[in-house]
Amino acid sequence: MATGDRLAGVIGGMGPDATIDFMSRVLACTPATRDQDHVRMVVEHDPRIPNRQFAMYGEGADPGPAIATLAARLEGAGAEFIVMPCNLAHAWEDDIRAAISIPFISIVSESVKRVEQRCTAGETIGLFTTPGCFKAGLYQEALAGHELVLQTPDELSESMALVERIKAGDKSEPVASGLRALAVRLVSRGAHALIAACTEFTLVLEPSMFAVPFISSTDVLAEKTVALALCQEPLPER
Repeated sequence: MATGDRLAGVIGGMGPDATIDFMSRVLACTPATRDQDHVRMVVEHDPRIPNRQFAMYGEGADPGPAIATLAARLEGAGAEFIVMPCNLAHAWEDDIRAAISIPFISIVSESVKRVEQRCTAGETIGLFTTPGCFKAGLYQEALAGHELVLQTPDELSESMALVERIKAGDKSEPVASGLRALAVRLVSRGAHALIAACTEFTLVLEPSMFAVPFISSTDVLAEKTVALALCQEPLPER
């Protein structure tokens, strides 16, 4: 074990491919030259957590208790802080925090911090997300001090249809092109930067595809996880 490191707990499975992608990005941004330099993670990968999109619209089971149970198990396994590479699941953040005594690192808060680092005052932010996350208002609330370009209901539906294809294993060029076209619409309506508020998006999209900053919530959370796990930053207050 490396000296002076921390064990990261990961609430995973929402969705499975996005969790694996997050873990690979943690590895990619770790300054390692040998196995022992990498981040220690304990992962609860549970794809059977009730559907968050359905729950946000009052359909299906409440995922909050299941997510909170995973968080508590991670703490019991020795995790010193917890992350969750799913944006919409942060609508149940209060359930998580009530179940643990260690810090929970919000992908929403960290992504908004990155927006504020990358964008100057007065620049308009394009919020690129899914219907459930949009309805939850997580980013709209966190970005209340910024002017936002938002998707239309039809654009949100199109995004969700493409995300469902990704979850089914389709990461083809048509899927990537469809998502990219939806994001570019926000730029055409005045967005100076884009925030990708869905961890499935970056399974097929890259910042190089856009003429404006494209802020991947997955990358932001991966970088924060590495910084905390390697003790490059202090743990936040619970």
